[in-house]
Amino acid sequence: MSLKLLDRFRDPELCRALLEKLDKELEGELRFMEVCGTHTVAIFQSGLRSLLPEGIVHLSGPGCPVCVTHESEVNAFLDLAGRDDVIIATFGDLMRVPGHGGRNLKAAQADGARVSVIYSPFDALKIAKENPDDTVVFLGVGFETTAPTIAATMTMARAQGISNFRVLPFHKTVPVALAALMDDTATRIDGFILPGHVSTVIGLEPYNYIAADYDRSAIVTGFEPVDILQSLLDMVRWRNKGEAHVANNYRRAVSDEGNAKAREVLYDVFEISDALWRGIGLIPGSGLEIREEWADMDAKREFGVEITEAPPLPGCKCGQVLKGILSPDQCPLFKKACTPANPVGPCMVSTEGSCAAYYKYKVD
Repeated sequence: MSLKLLDRFRDPELCRALLEKLDKELEGELRFMEVCGTHTVAIFQSGLRSLLPEGIVHLSGPGCPVCVTHESEVNAFLDLAGRDDVIIATFGDLMRVPGHGGRNLKAAQADGARVSVIYSPFDALKIAKENPDDTVVFLGVGFETTAPTIAATMTMARAQGISNFRVLPFHKTVPVALAALMDDTATRIDGFILPGHVSTVIGLEPYNYIAADYDRSAIVTGFEPVDILQSLLDMVRWRNKGEAHVANNYRRAVSDEGNAKAREVLYDVFEISDALWRGIGLIPGSGLEIREEWADMDAKREFGVEITEAPPLPGCKCGQVLKGILSPDQCPLFKKACTPANPVGPCMVSTEGSCAAYYKYKVD
């Protein structure tokens, strides 16, 4: 996409016009949740959060992959990192996510664990080739966006005969988690800004139940100010008419059908499973596990990794933040014991985390 075309979605005059329409047409209060870490940052970075009409309440949801990685899953990472014959390969944003007692992979690395930060799961294959006497375990976290790439990496490892590569799968899937949020009586969400990146893979159909079963609107949305404001205006207008819809406002990148090839690769290797979400707990059918046909690359099976509920980090309100019950600045640790330099909870670790976004962009 050309920068000239993208500028249309950042046009200050168009933004101003949309804000005026929102202010004029809003009846009562609209509580919307974005469920993508990139949207979280975009809403703050563009200044939209401070410009929205008072009646529009922004809730930041469970859209940051490392934020929703459960404490017990981090404990499993640390357990594997402590084994002499294992090399951990991971994306960098997992390094400081805390597990039991606040310990993380960065601390394990400092104590001698072999942990390699990589930029693509394909990089892990190179490490495996260079270390044939060790088992390289890639930590599989994230949503439907990254899972197809990891499935493709496993396919490549088998094709190349790389026998010492494994994946520890803790992927989450977005649509089912939204139902869990709406079923929670502590949350109050009127509509969703749906994730653009995830939707490029899964398309629109998996979200249709939001309008059909919950009578709420949800819109796949781009990351520029005009994208976000137009989606909010659409939700306001639909609610004023007593309607609920699921729509795609990001057609320059997302098709209603999604990416069939990516899903084919994904579901050749993975199948639906239950998953633990930090702050939310067990959500049936919201995860991905490795199929039996690919069991030889499953670190969970090989090393007997068992995942059980772990107590939340003392004082950390990341779970309530992920569910939209609290805003980050309502956590007693925010900007005190918990800062980006010394994060207590994962919402402050990732640059896409809502606590990190509040810390960086919110003006007191």
